[in-house]
Amino acid sequence: MKKAPAQARLDMELLPDEAQRIANLNGPFDAHLRQIELRLGIEIRSRGNRFQLVGARPDIARGESVLRDLFAQTEDDIVTTEHVHLALAEHGPDPELDAAAAEEERAATGEVVVRTKRGVVRGRSQQQKNYLKAIASNDLNFGIGPAGTGKTYLAVASAVQALERDRVRRIVLVRPAVEAGEKLGFLPGDMAEKINPYLRPLYDALYEMMGFEKVARLIEKSVIEIAPLAFMRGRTLNESFIILDEAQNTSVEQMKMFLTRIGFGSVAVVTGDMTQVDLPKHQMSGLRHAERVLGTTPGISFTRFQKEDVVRHPLVQAIVHAYEQHELQAEGQG
Repeated sequence: MKKAPAQARLDMELLPDEAQRIANLNGPFDAHLRQIELRLGIEIRSRGNRFQLVGARPDIARGESVLRDLFAQTEDDIVTTEHVHLALAEHGPDPELDAAAAEEERAATGEVVVRTKRGVVRGRSQQQKNYLKAIASNDLNFGIGPAGTGKTYLAVASAVQALERDRVRRIVLVRPAVEAGEKLGFLPGDMAEKINPYLRPLYDALYEMMGFEKVARLIEKSVIEIAPLAFMRGRTLNESFIILDEAQNTSVEQMKMFLTRIGFGSVAVVTGDMTQVDLPKHQMSGLRHAERVLGTTPGISFTRFQKEDVVRHPLVQAIVHAYEQHELQAEGQG
């Protein structure tokens, strides 16, 4: 019979002792604490700003790191179940660093933290941290990987910060409108109604970062521009933060056209998932072609995300893995 791991106990205190921040950390009816307990298999007892964690030693060490991380976030944000999930994902099994050491490491490595008026955004996985650092250091950046890895969200956060700090004069968000084999001309409504479904993920990220009313005002003033890729031809974009989303659905010609729109004082981020190409079978993706042509060009960064970087529901990571395995088996049989 296998012997159960020895139970350990860890007592911790969170400072400053502010009731509102502690309540924010715990969640409604201690829902956040229960979420951590279920994921780590530990017990958390709380009394004010004092916590006692009971369980296997590696699990309670991880629990302490998660609690300290989330408590630090309460200074700027309202902690949600998503924040808890992301903190649990960041502090993987057997953490080597406690919260204080992790903070020292961030300072030493120059980790980039994005701050907007709505809160703080930072990379969770190492690749997300590399991605934010690359965006802050290069004028042209590619983020390539599966859904749920934060490619678009982190790019929009970086754009909002750049606008709020007057580093750029406007944000331009671009998407190709060829998904699911649909053509704009066959969709109902005027041009705005035709393209809105394709741009919804970009709108959602903006609303979360800046609020619905402010986004609407900035769009009306053309400080934020959201448009299909076809509208970029013939333009030069200066002092802009430009994001091309779903770039796997661009043709080689469209990608070249987009990349040559970048003007002085601008930053561009290109995101895409090569497993979700909706182009005709015979047509090469502009994103794949750009990766081959520009992969070693100085001043251009490529961040490649893996399934381990997925920060959505835990099932998303499992789904991405299952599809990868299926495709590998199909290739082997072919």
